[in-house]
Amino acid sequence: MACTTFLVGKNASVDGSTMIARAEDGGDGPNPQKFVVVTPDQQPKTYHAILTSVTVPLPASPLSYTATPDVDSSAGIWAGAGINGANVAMTATETITTNSRVQGADPFVANGLGEADFLTIVLPYIHSARAGVQRLGALLEKYGTYEANGIAFSDCDEVWYMETLGGHHWAAMKIPDDAYVIAPNRLNIDQFDIKSDMTLCSADLEAFIVEHHLNPDLKGLNLRHTFGSATIKDTAYNNPRAWYVQQHFTPTSNRTPIDQELPFIQRASRKLTVSDVKWALSSHYQNTPFDPYGHGSSIEKEQYRAIALNRNLETHVLQIRNHVPADLAGVHWLAFGPNTFNELAPFYAHVTDTPMRYRDTPTSFDAQTIFWLNKTLALMGDRNFELYQELVANFQEQVMAKMRSMLLSTKPTDNLEAVNERIAETMFADAMALLGKMTVLGSQQMKLSYDLLD
Repeated sequence: MACTTFLVGKNASVDGSTMIARAEDGGDGPNPQKFVVVTPDQQPKTYHAILTSVTVPLPASPLSYTATPDVDSSAGIWAGAGINGANVAMTATETITTNSRVQGADPFVANGLGEADFLTIVLPYIHSARAGVQRLGALLEKYGTYEANGIAFSDCDEVWYMETLGGHHWAAMKIPDDAYVIAPNRLNIDQFDIKSDMTLCSADLEAFIVEHHLNPDLKGLNLRHTFGSATIKDTAYNNPRAWYVQQHFTPTSNRTPIDQELPFIQRASRKLTVSDVKWALSSHYQNTPFDPYGHGSSIEKEQYRAIALNRNLETHVLQIRNHVPADLAGVHWLAFGPNTFNELAPFYAHVTDTPMRYRDTPTSFDAQTIFWLNKTLALMGDRNFELYQELVANFQEQVMAKMRSMLLSTKPTDNLEAVNERIAETMFADAMALLGKMTVLGSQQMKLSYDLLD
């Protein structure tokens, strides 16, 4: 199970924007990623799933949208995340947990839909975050799913988080405007009011729960208790990630890393920025004994699964801004590779193409593309974190300042493809300069050395 999701309501952000973000993680292989725009003429009229034999007829008149699919599409598109022409964003998916009670009542559908499919068949056809939940919900009820997932949608006003509940059921909650969410690989939604305007779900969800005696609580409905898990694995793999981020942004939460009851909805002690979201998705338990780069015992340093790790493939922050022209509202912030050693680049979503260094990622190593360059930086940085951490921190601060400056200087009349290209080239130049500095510094620390210079 992989990925970590972070959500921010518009009144919880420093500039009034909504943000949905996710660190997309993979397996042990590199699994190169790319950044593309899918224009209406490139969108299929009928969708054919690769991992199953499902065929889905698609509506006419799709919108264009950004996406971060796998370079190797032999196992499906896996479009990941994007922003469409109506400034609606979607990230799919967060792998989550379930339990045997649910699977006995509504088993997964082997020939259903899944993460590889969701974004392609939903994002081009929606004009609001709520509509995204409703479209995907209808598809789940009709075709079913073969896995448990969390999906997020946003527009300029609302953020919605949706979770699949068994093979055909689902539920979603509107994130309060003043709240944030950190969601690891477990079923995350806790208290849920089916009759609230803040929720959406399968039409028969309440009857389904009653019929199959799924709710273990004496009062109310807690989706995590009913449809999710509270296992020993959760205390090592999932809960600590939520605990660490919540302790940082909500210091009064007074919880422990293994707590099974960490709240889904949280309020921060201050307004949140894009950099705060990136920090959270780059965290590895800094200043605790559990930091793999820290000074804890060997057992402590391997005790909990961190958010930033070698399996980070790409990380996105999908920001829908208010108080700017519509063409400038959607910003697809993107970083490839392990998050401890990279930085986000902001790309305008209302474009017809993406920069070459982010778009044309090959399946084999090529340091002229951002994906492979960032993999190289992470490999070097991981070998001696203490040696390189100051160089990396300076790179991240300086390049983020440049990125923000380029956003602030963009005018509605500018060619946004050209702006995105300048952003990509600036990121590439700074990342390559960092690689050079790390090479010079690292060469001085090689074990194959001798003090006598004659």
